[in-house]
Amino acid sequence: MAEESKTEQAFVRAVKARGGIAYKFVSPGVNGVPDRLVLLPHGNIAFVELKAKGKKMRPLQLKRKQQLEALGFLVYCIDRKEQIGEVLDEICTT
Repeated sequence: MAEESKTEQAFVRAVKARGGIAYKFVSPGVNGVPDRLVLLPHGNIAFVELKAKGKKMRPLQLKRKQQLEALGFLVYCIDRKEQIGEVLDEICTT
């Protein structure tokens, strides 16, 4: 299994453990959207792009991130399992 897939599975499990949902996000006809739409208790919502360790978002993904952030949404990129708890904590407190 690819490293990115392992990180994504760990992320989905962590979201579920916090009582949330991590929908696989696909937007037909729009490339570069984040991998997951994260819905956590108390109305906390964010988009998350999952990458293999050390990989960065592509230019189109960065553009989509900026578009979503301009609308007031949180957007994160996770490339290591160790980041998962910190990102979820931030989503829950923002």
